[in-house]
Amino acid sequence: MRLLPRVARNVRHGRLERSLSLLMAGGALITSAEIYLEHDRASFGNRVMWWPVVLGPLAAAAGVAGFASRRAAHTALPLVSAAVVANGLQGTYLHARGVARKPGGWSMARYNVEMGPPLFAPLLVTMVGGMGLLAAALRRER
Repeated sequence: MRLLPRVARNVRHGRLERSLSLLMAGGALITSAEIYLEHDRASFGNRVMWWPVVLGPLAAAAGVAGFASRRAAHTALPLVSAAVVANGLQGTYLHARGVARKPGGWSMARYNVEMGPPLFAPLLVTMVGGMGLLAAALRRER
């Protein structure tokens, strides 16, 4: 039962690098699979739709590497995480543009947000990338 006090001490002192790296890896795999299914449903109508599908496994690999290696946590993890954040923000813009292009656009926002591309889904990808950036900034657990 000495694990809980150690975890609590690490959290209090900002030592979450390894844990957050691993959580980011799991989140990247789950969101990447979901994105693949949703973009496949849309027939990958735009080539940019492949970017988050490709970045997901890269982010997962960087997260696992950040868990295993201090060096990777300070090199590969922030680099890939920044790319994921940028892609998530780009996706938010593209999804908002997709809602605007639906018949009626934003004047029929209640309907078009429900029926158009999921407006807030890319922000979940951004959050996964943000977890990786945060992990790279935190101290390593003892």
